Amino acid sequence: MIPRETTDRIFEAAKIEEVVGRYVTLKKRGANLLGLCPFHHEKTGSFTVSPSKGIYKCFGCGKAGNAVGFVMEIEQCSYVEALKNLAQIYHITIEERELTQEEKQRQDDRESMLIVNEFAGKWFQEQLWDTPEGIAVGMAYLRQRGLRDDVIKKFKLGYSPEKAKLWESAKTAGYRDTYLANNPDNQIGTGVCLKDEHGRLYDRFRGRVIFPFFSVSGKVTGFAGRLIKQSDKAGKYVNSPTSILYEKKHELYGFYQAKQAIKREDCCYLVEGQLDVIQLVQSGIENVVASGGTSLTYPQIRLIHRFTENATILYDGDNAGIKAALRGIDMMLEEGINVKVVLLPEGEDPDSFARKHNAVEVLDYIHTYQRDFIQFKTQLLSEDVGNDPMKRAEMINQIVQSIAVIPDMIKRQVYVKDCATRLQIQEDVLLKKVVELRKQYVEEQKKKKAYGEQKVVAQEELATAEDTTKTIQSPSLPTLTNLSNKERNIQNIIQLIVRYGEKPLFEYMGNVMLVGEYIIRELAKDNIEITDPLYRLLLDEYSAHCHETNWVAASYFQFHPNVALSQLAVEMLADKYQLSRMYSRQTISENVVREGTIPSDLDILPELVERFLLELKYTIVNERIDAVQELLKEAQSRGDWQLQRTILEQQPILFEIRQQLCKALGNRVII
Repeated sequence: MIPRETTDRIFEAAKIEEVVGRYVTLKKRGANLLGLCPFHHEKTGSFTVSPSKGIYKCFGCGKAGNAVGFVMEIEQCSYVEALKNLAQIYHITIEERELTQEEKQRQDDRESMLIVNEFAGKWFQEQLWDTPEGIAVGMAYLRQRGLRDDVIKKFKLGYSPEKAKLWESAKTAGYRDTYLANNPDNQIGTGVCLKDEHGRLYDRFRGRVIFPFFSVSGKVTGFAGRLIKQSDKAGKYVNSPTSILYEKKHELYGFYQAKQAIKREDCCYLVEGQLDVIQLVQSGIENVVASGGTSLTYPQIRLIHRFTENATILYDGDNAGIKAALRGIDMMLEEGINVKVVLLPEGEDPDSFARKHNAVEVLDYIHTYQRDFIQFKTQLLSEDVGNDPMKRAEMINQIVQSIAVIPDMIKRQVYVKDCATRLQIQEDVLLKKVVELRKQYVEEQKKKKAYGEQKVVAQEELATAEDTTKTIQSPSLPTLTNLSNKERNIQNIIQLIVRYGEKPLFEYMGNVMLVGEYIIRELAKDNIEITDPLYRLLLDEYSAHCHETNWVAASYFQFHPNVALSQLAVEMLADKYQLSRMYSRQTISENVVREGTIPSDLDILPELVERFLLELKYTIVNERIDAVQELLKEAQSRGDWQLQRTILEQQPILFEIRQQLCKALGNRVII
């Protein structure tokens, strides 16, 4: 681990304009620098670098961060790797601190598993090339599939014999059972071996051709074994179990070998199986990977997106292949990938097709028959539609749903226009539907982000203004959920803490009350709980460090080792406008507003803090009133007189609280 002192030195030395300038041509634009975003295609520069704040922000794609975050994004590396990269550039020596016992053990486990996998991979290769069974069975199978020696070596294919024992060779070499087998509880162990009921080891991949999986850096993370002999009891493929090294849904077979070609060609061909990849590479097409016989997953798609925005799916022309292609299309569109689909002739898969054709012929077929998702879906679904208007409407809805998940607005509009032309339907009708579905999709994504893709746990809350409010708690009243207005109010408060958390607000009982301290105190006093885990972490970090000498909230959070927390801080700091611009002269005391000017945030900081807190309280009380009124309607429809009486007793108190909050806000509430 890198000590905090060293990371501070790196952050101080790494000027954002210098770091970004190594990759992006920047031009002076006022106090900032402007260039073309390296993370998405654009013709007009929206990528802004702020040397004074030490951050970058693209107002096109939304990406933002500091110097370390930029290196992580552009180089697709980890936080520690980015720090080491910058340290090398700025000639800073890194002396890593001693790891905790737990960290050391975890690192040792990982390193040991990599060593075991490396040993197993070489053992499998030796069995394939140098043993009678490997040559007669494993190599014969690969030769039958038409594979050349150089391609077999390129992918480091191997063989696990029926009788020879990997576990025995590994034990002789000194490797421990812990790393040879697998413990599903802690995901330690490679799983190249299994244990029987007596605790004795035996080989997992017996009688199979071995296909190793590699990390992006080329380390062996796991294996897939293909059965050669026909068997009703054993599956065709067996994979390494989930571990701290290997998780099937994160893996793309052949990615290590293909990554440079993908970047060079700016396109990735996606197939289903390992042999599909190998045959296409042998024919001369190198930018190809496989999902490994499983449904395409988001982690796999994001791995592709690290190197290109263009992908072409090559699946079998049978029903299973078509269904697989359909499943993958919307997921890739959702992640911002331009996706095309090629269905091979009936009875062919990429493996068999590549064996019959050279690279030129395969590529010519792809370029001739590849279809964008509208063409593909239209062609596919039209076969079942016929003249049935209901089926036609359903087909259009399916296509429109696919368009709605595309993140780029311009692309969505282009596809809407294309779809309208092809399906002979009014463009404005399609556009209206896309806008509606897009709105629904965005709201769903916000909820997933806010609640960590978990179910929202409703909780009873009531916050009231100081000296003017009362707390109401009744088991018969409904609980509240976080709504968009409340989220926005909370975000304003978090933004104040990030920007000005360490600023003194006033003296309280002889002590200076800081902005963040006052906000946290007010929230606690009125039982307002911040449930978002990232916001919660920020508040906890603030409380732990706010009284440290020369501590500044903005820089602390901006350069925090927690990437999510750092990203949040950058977003809060990257806002183009000062908070005070949200308010007109009517919302700010006349004594702080000079004619023809807008005060800075610092000029009216006490008023901003108080106003944001009041607005949050107003929103919570207003939501409470709405919920109570809904419950009253329900009680009336059921004839529940006791519940009605309870609600009617509480309502006047809520209305009084709202009235006083409105008065405090100047009868002009911004929510």
